Amino acid sequence: MSNIPETGRTPRVQIRLIVIQVLVFSLLLTLGGRLWYLQIRNGQEYTNEAKNNHVQQVVQPAVRGSILDSRGIPLADNETRLVVSASRTELMKMKDDGKGVLTRLAGVLGMKPKDVMDKVRLCDAKTPQPCWNGSPYQPIPVTDEANTQQALQIRERAEDFPGITAEPTAVRRYIGPGKTNTAQVLGYLSPVTDEEITKAKDTDSPFLRSDQVGRSGLERTYDKELRGKAGVTRYEVDNLGRVIGEAARDEAQPGANLVTSIDARVQAVAEYELNNAMKAARLEFDKNTDKNYKADAGAVVVMENKTGRIVSMASQPTYDPNSWVGGISGKDYAKLTGKASNYPLLNRAIQGQAAPGSIFKVISSTAAVNAGYPFDGGYPCPSSYSVGGQVFKNFESKGYGSIALGRALEVSCDTVFYGIAHREWQKDGGTKPKKRTNDWFYRTAHQFGLGKETGIDLPNEVKGRVPDRQWKQNFWEANKDGWCKQGKKNGDYVEKIAYENCLEGNRMRAGDSVNYSIGQGDTLVTPIQMATIYSAIANGGTLHNPTIGKAVISADGKNVQEIKPTSHGKLPMNARTRDQIDKALAGVTTRGSAAWRFGGWPQDKIPMHAKTGTAEVYGKQTTSWFVSYTKDYTIIMTIAQGGTGSGASGPAVRNIYEAMYGLDKDGGQDLKKALLPVPQAALPKMEPDGSIEAPKIEPYEPEKKEPPAEDQQLAGPPARRD
Repeated sequence: MSNIPETGRTPRVQIRLIVIQVLVFSLLLTLGGRLWYLQIRNGQEYTNEAKNNHVQQVVQPAVRGSILDSRGIPLADNETRLVVSASRTELMKMKDDGKGVLTRLAGVLGMKPKDVMDKVRLCDAKTPQPCWNGSPYQPIPVTDEANTQQALQIRERAEDFPGITAEPTAVRRYIGPGKTNTAQVLGYLSPVTDEEITKAKDTDSPFLRSDQVGRSGLERTYDKELRGKAGVTRYEVDNLGRVIGEAARDEAQPGANLVTSIDARVQAVAEYELNNAMKAARLEFDKNTDKNYKADAGAVVVMENKTGRIVSMASQPTYDPNSWVGGISGKDYAKLTGKASNYPLLNRAIQGQAAPGSIFKVISSTAAVNAGYPFDGGYPCPSSYSVGGQVFKNFESKGYGSIALGRALEVSCDTVFYGIAHREWQKDGGTKPKKRTNDWFYRTAHQFGLGKETGIDLPNEVKGRVPDRQWKQNFWEANKDGWCKQGKKNGDYVEKIAYENCLEGNRMRAGDSVNYSIGQGDTLVTPIQMATIYSAIANGGTLHNPTIGKAVISADGKNVQEIKPTSHGKLPMNARTRDQIDKALAGVTTRGSAAWRFGGWPQDKIPMHAKTGTAEVYGKQTTSWFVSYTKDYTIIMTIAQGGTGSGASGPAVRNIYEAMYGLDKDGGQDLKKALLPVPQAALPKMEPDGSIEAPKIEPYEPEKKEPPAEDQQLAGPPARRD
């Protein structure tokens, strides 16, 4: 027995009892609070989740709407294919992360195991294509080209392929009627991501994990209308997952069809002629570089003048949009995005920026008139113009004496515009500008819509650039540290330029204004911007927002939503100036820089107007521009590193017009052969079930033509072949 008295233990025991009581009370209080939180505070939420544990959802994807040309010919629709998919969620539950299942699957499909595994891995910043960029909880397509025998093997041996499904599924198809491509206009699809699902959760167009989303082109712009709404059937199940009843059903709603203003026949012609013009340019020798022209990229646009609707739009290099269907392969992805690809995903009609060269001169002519220079006045056109010791030469060093602005447009005389721009720069104060400068040439370019988007219904249109005083200041602030570090007063040419830019790179110098007046220097435009401008000259002055979508038609054909043409302003010129410029542009094709390409053209029946441009690009060969219009259409073509405007692009543009109007080499017209002699106004005829009976289209096969005789080529005094 212990010798410690009983009374000595009592305080210690009491303390222990009190501590135990406090701990028990704290635990009871915590438990009670947690029960209150679960049953009262968030009781309804957990009740709903518990109910959902006994409800399974089966998603029925909506059929995506078709994209049609102006006559109802499908450009993009759907076809049923056997799609083999893998559930990443199920595969990750396996000890080997599903590698054994995927290896067996590869054997059935005739694929390499690595290729199958690459298809189902998740994309991140370090993972190259192919990989899965969609939701990790969505079934991942492995192939959409399975045959019936392969599908049966997978379904009959389900125990060998857990998490693998083989189901008939509607898959997007880009048809290419008449061997057309239209890739950059149509765009492509890819799976929805978790981030997109979260962002769209509370909108009127939420995503399901099974959805495919438009990533570019019309597929992206009109994704909401084309996508439709997937159907969801909810089944009640017991704790073992057995179906005991159907809780609710939301029927799938197919997407609407999009009718466009694209004419597949004209699209086929435009694509062929652009590609052919680039091939022909590569055969021409460039004496400035002692090499043949590279002609490595180009674009063409055909636009209706009175509406701004796009009849055709093509870009080179291009790609097959079907390569994205079912998940793109690593090999195809590299072809589309690698350095050697020259970026075919770019739509160069709206994203290709380049100096415009002489096609800019309609803006300079308008600026001169608005500044007070008479259109029909006399202006010297010497072979060169000197500014501060620097000599700016006329193209081909040719002079024309004293000429009017109209004649300067016809023969594309640079020195006329050099002189006017230099005088205006001096009036504005030169390198020490006045507090309020007129800046007629820069202001007029903005009024023509340059330096901002045209508003076309395609994503990712670029703005181009008007290098005005504000741009000069911003550019200098962004680059002055590099210039000051590189520059040397007595260094080589590059170092001297850097030195000058360091000191006064924010000043508008005489050379800047002179160069700008003929569309050179830091000016950047897109083909769609210039097409919009020349289309406005043709229609009397309205700058339309170019549009490709013409109408959205519900799947049953009962609801038709027409997309009306809109505009974003008027040209900054009066009717008299417009008429004078219009007349001068007609002269370009009869006695100016494009006359040698339009010999025999029926000018009395279909008056043709045009402007050529050959833009110089530092470190590269010249960019070819050719823009033209009739009373109905404007066509613009550009070829990067392609040579002169009339030389490289002129013949191709003429061929497109001849196909549209049904003209032969002698200028005769056969309306039976004409593809689109007048713009289409009506929508294609719909059947009672909402379908459209589309006419067939044959591939474009141009007739072989002899070039016009030299005396037909030059109908007037010889002019520079810009």
